[in-house]
Amino acid sequence: MTRLLDHKNAIIYGAAGGIGSGVARIFAREGARLFLAGRTRGPLDSLAAEITAAGGVADVEVLDALDEPAVTAHADRVAAAGGIDVSFNLVTRGDVQGVPLLEMAADDLLRPVDAGLRAAFVTARAAARHMADRGSGVILYLTSGSSVGLAPMMGGTGPADAAVETFMRYLAAEVGPRGVRVAGLWTAGVPETLTPDKLRKVGGEGVPPPEVIEAAIAGQAMLRRAPRLAQVAETAAFLASDGAAAITASIVNVTSGLVAR
Repeated sequence: MTRLLDHKNAIIYGAAGGIGSGVARIFAREGARLFLAGRTRGPLDSLAAEITAAGGVADVEVLDALDEPAVTAHADRVAAAGGIDVSFNLVTRGDVQGVPLLEMAADDLLRPVDAGLRAAFVTARAAARHMADRGSGVILYLTSGSSVGLAPMMGGTGPADAAVETFMRYLAAEVGPRGVRVAGLWTAGVPETLTPDKLRKVGGEGVPPPEVIEAAIAGQAMLRRAPRLAQVAETAAFLASDGAAAITASIVNVTSGLVAR
């Protein structure tokens, strides 16, 4: 049986994170050879071992997605090993939420904007150069949909999302004539990724527990439920596949209707 991503090589940056690991498992199930990249070896090795035990193929690279030479050198090696078919940046940006803008430090506002746009640019450029030369490939990205929302206390999340989304539209226009697609996903509040530690890093010590956050998201979403990790990962696999060959410069809304657009 043919799988969605058979014979495709996919780089996932931030692969050991909550969404990254979920995407990696689905991509492997769909036949992709994975190149798992991130800053910490232990979780990457564990994920690669899990994927290999299930019959998949996964290589590990320890790097920082903000390190241009390291990202470029890694992309060159992947390209030499059979080409880059998919590049998906899922690294964290250092968002700070739960603080009023009138009380927020400039560094806290701008950190996710700079880190998010820089990582998107560095990783997409490294892959897209090779993709454009061979006439095919897919750049994927993920934001929260906050660029079109009006939620208070979100800090630099909305500006960071808007910066990444605008860059990706520009990139799609430039590389589209050379056979490269660029597609995004909106998602937010994926329950499997809402650990207390991660919530504290973004929202501080007073942030509500995961079950309260999930219930709040479900109460606001049109479908009255939060998006699940598998739903996000399955959507990403489709966007990376040849079945989505006519989709570029677009964002798929995987927020269960939390974002109304």
